[in-house]
Amino acid sequence: MNSAEDSSTAFFQRHRTLIDHLAPFAAWLILMEALPRTAGSYALRTLVCAGLFLWLRPWRHYGAFHLRHLPLALLTGVVVWGLWILPELSFWREWPAFEGFYRRWAILPPWETFSAPAQSVYVPEVAGWPLALMRLAGSALVIAVIEEYFWRGFLYRRLMERDISQVALDRFQLGAFALTALLFGLEHTRWLVGIIAGLAYGALVLRTCDLHAAVVAHVVTNLLLGLYVLAAGAYGFW
Repeated sequence: MNSAEDSSTAFFQRHRTLIDHLAPFAAWLILMEALPRTAGSYALRTLVCAGLFLWLRPWRHYGAFHLRHLPLALLTGVVVWGLWILPELSFWREWPAFEGFYRRWAILPPWETFSAPAQSVYVPEVAGWPLALMRLAGSALVIAVIEEYFWRGFLYRRLMERDISQVALDRFQLGAFALTALLFGLEHTRWLVGIIAGLAYGALVLRTCDLHAAVVAHVVTNLLLGLYVLAAGAYGFW
């Protein structure tokens, strides 16, 4: 092994915790921008990022998931899912002022205008069921997991200390907590409920001192949302 290889190996080992948390999420964002917005590209992104996540194994920086946290994690996931779809259910058409306000100000940032696509690329009749189900799997089992290791596992703690291993998961700092939830919300199309979701997942980690509880909650939210999309044809959420 030459000096360059020694140097790169030393860098990787020195920054292993950061890389394990950051690389899968960064790869997801890069591929999202680099690849065309098609069902096949989403499937490729899912497989690549799942493989990277399994190779890096960021979960090894944490203890095992405690089953006593499962009920609260499930409840949090269901509540966030409900809040995500509630403002866009059909009965709000009887209150057009609210529906118009929500779609104008709470889905995209105020300087952009939301309009649902004429036809989603993930409709099973268009993409085929294998790719539609891959979209569901990518949302629920890959990006939901990757995001929790980045947002709650890495970023929240990095805002408090350079060495995140020195920050307990139940340590609270208002500025870091609020900024993490804000950035998490702005990452999503529905920024307002995204912020609420970020607050809920963050509070769950603080309450349980268990990052895996937030992982479970996020998986439940995205799984229920995906099933709702497929069952109700609400592809605007995808």
